[in-house]
Amino acid sequence: MTLYDPQALVRQITQEISRLTAHMASAEPAEAAQVLAQVLAPEGILDKVTDLMAAGSRFARDRATVGALPAEVWLAIGRAANELAAVSNDLAEHTEDLRRLARPPVVVGIPPVASPLVARRHR
Repeated sequence: MTLYDPQALVRQITQEISRLTAHMASAEPAEAAQVLAQVLAPEGILDKVTDLMAAGSRFARDRATVGALPAEVWLAIGRAANELAAVSNDLAEHTEDLRRLARPPVVVGIPPVASPLVARRHR
């Protein structure tokens, strides 16, 4: 027995991703970089969508095996899952660059100078 409505969950996730997309369009560069880093990070949104497509591929394989789906459907979903995995892996190596862009710039300090309040004795 399902305690939630999977169709409603898909609609909710789709709406949330649409909201995030709209936010990204107007976000400051540091914030947009931070969001993108989280999306691309291992266990981020892209990784989870890839997992979802892999599960869909297993489902399609099982249905194709018993003749309920054409084999082409399984192959197409499997290819999509594989392509997403490859893209996810390619982009994961750039996550640190995005995180670095999200951090505030490092301000180089002014070298210390003797304060005029320091009394020096001359002999």
